[in-house]
Amino acid sequence: MTQISVLADAIGARVEIVNAAAGEDAARAAAITGIDLRAQGIRPGDVFAALPGARAHGASYAGTALERGAVAVLTDEAGRDLVAEATSDSVAVLVHPEPRVALGAASATVYGHPSRSMQVIGITGTSGKTTTSYLVEAGLVAAGRVVGLVGTVETRIEGIRVPSTLTTPEAPQLHALFAVMRERGVDTVVMEVSSHALALGRVDATEFAVGGVTNLSQDHLDFHKDLDDYFGAKARLFAEDSPVRARRAVVCTDDVWGRRMAEVARAGRDDATAVRTVTTGGDGDAAGAAADWTVTDEVPEETGVQQFTLTGPDGIARRATVGLPGRYNVTNAALAVALCAEVGADIDAAIRGIADVAVPGRVERVERGQDFLAVVDYAHKPAALEAVIGTLRAATEGRIAVVVGAGGDRDRTKRPIMGEVAARAADLVVVTDDNPRTESPAAIRAAVLDGAHSVPAAERGEILEIGDRAAAIDAAVAWARPGDVVLVAGKGHETGQEIDGVKHPFDDREVLGAALDKYRTAGPDGDHPPAAGGSHHGGKA
Repeated sequence: MTQISVLADAIGARVEIVNAAAGEDAARAAAITGIDLRAQGIRPGDVFAALPGARAHGASYAGTALERGAVAVLTDEAGRDLVAEATSDSVAVLVHPEPRVALGAASATVYGHPSRSMQVIGITGTSGKTTTSYLVEAGLVAAGRVVGLVGTVETRIEGIRVPSTLTTPEAPQLHALFAVMRERGVDTVVMEVSSHALALGRVDATEFAVGGVTNLSQDHLDFHKDLDDYFGAKARLFAEDSPVRARRAVVCTDDVWGRRMAEVARAGRDDATAVRTVTTGGDGDAAGAAADWTVTDEVPEETGVQQFTLTGPDGIARRATVGLPGRYNVTNAALAVALCAEVGADIDAAIRGIADVAVPGRVERVERGQDFLAVVDYAHKPAALEAVIGTLRAATEGRIAVVVGAGGDRDRTKRPIMGEVAARAADLVVVTDDNPRTESPAAIRAAVLDGAHSVPAAERGEILEIGDRAAAIDAAVAWARPGDVVLVAGKGHETGQEIDGVKHPFDDREVLGAALDKYRTAGPDGDHPPAAGGSHHGGKA
C-alpha cells in the first residue's frame, strides 16, 4: 500500500490538510488502498480523484466520497476550496494544477505500477482494433501465454469475461484491472487504445511493450477538430515526447496515414531514442516499398475462410488461415501475427491460433435456416461500411440490402457519407435509427438520406426510411430472395438502443434472428411494400 505523502511526491502534488486538527502527520502517512473518479465508487482507504468538469467540479461530490471512506482527495486549487466546504473534518488534499494529467501516474502508483510486470500490447486505429485484439489474444494463447484482453466488446482475464463499457477504461479502473491481472498470473495484455483514451490521458503511466496500428479514416470528428488532430491523438502511442510511448511499434503501412505513423515511431535523436518499428502490408505499399511482413497469394473461400501467405522479416513464407471474410481481415491477421512476434511469441503457434477466431458483431452471421446470407456488423464509419459491403459483394452473386443509420451526439459530418456509401454500394438501403441519444432521430435520418440521394438515381440502390430499427430489419429480410445478402450495420455486438438518454434493450443479432424466423415461417413474398411508418425513396432498377 502507498502512503499519501509518497503518492504526492510521485505526482508532484502538494499535500494540504484542510480543516487541520491534531494528527496531521498521521493523515499524511495514511495508507491508500485504491483510487476512483466516482464518489459512489469509493471504498474505505481510497483516494477520490475530483477533477474539474464541463458542467460541475468533481470536488462537489467530495462529501459523498468522504462519507464512503475516502482517505484523501486529489484535486486542484478550486477543488481544494470545495472540499473544505464539504466537511468540517480534517481531510488530506493532494493539490495539483492539472489533476487530470496526474491521474494516470497517481493510479499506477497506488496499484504498484502493474503494467511493468506484464507485456502490454496497445492496438489503435479507426477500424479493426477489436478484431485484431481477438486475433492477437488467440495467437498468444496458442503460444502458451497467460493473456488479458481489454476492449470494446469485453474485458477478459484468462478467457473469463468482465463487462466493458468503454473501449479504454479511465486510468483508475485500468490500473486496478492491470493489478488484478497481475495477481492472476497474466503475463501479456492485449488492449484497444482509442483516440479519446490517448487524448484524455486514460492510458497515462501504462508501459506499453508494443503499439500496433491498423488504419486511419474519418471518425470522431465531433471530438477531434480534423483528421490531423485525430492522427495526432493516435500518434501519442509513438511520439518521441509522449509519456505513453511504446517501446516497439507494428504499423500497417497500406495507407498514407500508416506510413506517417511509422515515421513518427522511427523518429528520435539517435538509434537509442527511436522506437523499433516493423511494418505490415501487401507486397509493396503505395510508395513502392515492401513491408517487413508481407501478405501474398490470398485465396478466399465461399465460407468466408481465407488462406494467405505471410512472409516475415526472417524471409520465411508461412501459410496462414483466418476464418473471417474480407481483405481487411487478412490485413488484421498479418498485423496480429507481427504483434505476437514482437513480444517473443512463437510465430508458427500464433498462426495456428488465429485460424478459427470469431469476433462478436464483426461480420457475424445469423443463421435460421434461411436461403440467403444475414450478417450483423459493427461498421459505423464510412470506410468500414464500404469495406464490409465490398466484402459481401465479392462473396455473392445476389443482391445486397443494408440497414444503416448514424449515432446522435457524435460526428455529424459522417452521416451523409454513410448514406452515400450505402446507396452507391447496395441494392436496397433502409435508413433507420442507431442510438439517436439526445438528438432528433428524424434529423439524423434526414442527413443520412441526403447523402444517399446525392448518388445519381441510376447509380444508387432503392432507398427506404424506416425509423423503427426492428421494422427496418424486418423490411430488409422481407425483401431478400434466395442468394441475396442482408447486412445490418452499425451496432454489432451492442445490446442497447439509446433514445433520449434512455438505453433500451436491443441486440441486432436477436432482432435479425427473430425476423428470419418470421421469414422462414411465412416464406419469402418476393417483394414488399414499405413497412408501417416507413417511406419509399425510389432507386435504380
